[in-house]
Amino acid sequence: MTTHAAPTRFDAAQRRLDDLFKGHPGRDEALRATVTILHEEMDPYNWVGIYVVERDELVLHNFLGRPTPHQRIPLGQGICGSAITENDTIVVDDVKSDSRYLACSLETASEIVVPVRVGSRPVAEIDIDSDKANAFNQEDRIFLESIARRLSLYFADAMKTQPGGVKSPFST
Repeated sequence: MTTHAAPTRFDAAQRRLDDLFKGHPGRDEALRATVTILHEEMDPYNWVGIYVVERDELVLHNFLGRPTPHQRIPLGQGICGSAITENDTIVVDDVKSDSRYLACSLETASEIVVPVRVGSRPVAEIDIDSDKANAFNQEDRIFLESIARRLSLYFADAMKTQPGGVKSPFST
């Protein structure tokens, strides 16, 4: 007798992401589609974006959700910049209690930021806000870190083709 795991809230998004990556899209398409899938499939992901590292700042590649004034964020500033300089996933259960939070929306209550790495070097990040406090748990972290590992392949390929190797992991 075969047993099947119980469905989870990640299943629909995971299926769509699997289909996306099987199609071997280009880097920009992969980043945009990932944001779309996460925003459409994952409740309570109210704002989903991907920032890329360019020199000493993060540059917003694309997002879905309310407009943000933070198109560029210096490394080390805010939760997003801190995730890159600390080279680690940051989960904030209540953004109003975290002095690093750069206010984007009055409705935002919690945030998760997951670095995308090539080797040990962060080159981008997935940034997700929720209007619900304590919205992100260990399952969200594991799920998003697995997506970040898949996205890292697009940056690794781009870095191989750039003159001088790794000066800029992304060009728009």
